[in-house]
Amino acid sequence: MLAALPTYEEPKSWEAEARCRDGSGALTHLFFSEELQDIARAKRICAECPVMEPCLAGALERHEPWGVWGGQLILNGRILANKRRRGRPPKHPRPEDQLPVIPIPERLRDTVGAAIGAA
Repeated sequence: MLAALPTYEEPKSWEAEARCRDGSGALTHLFFSEELQDIARAKRICAECPVMEPCLAGALERHEPWGVWGGQLILNGRILANKRRRGRPPKHPRPEDQLPVIPIPERLRDTVGAAIGAA
């Protein structure tokens, strides 16, 4: 008996409107990078996205393992409040290491309260 072939899934209605969806996957590396500059760029893309709220809600619901989702950096299904470079922190923080702060949508604040951690 032949196994069923995986079928192509149409994106959910909101996914088609996402700013990160360019059709080629060229932006994927930004959203799943360890580099602070890449993470900052991904968060800026999310900040102007019309579907930021359902993206973040879905990521939290699925307990995404990592990446930038809905303007928030997620690790092990939790929103990270901070992220710093590896190694010893500098005596004077570098301006380029500051990540943009994207507010959590008001509707999700109650559900997110327990899902915030620090790195």
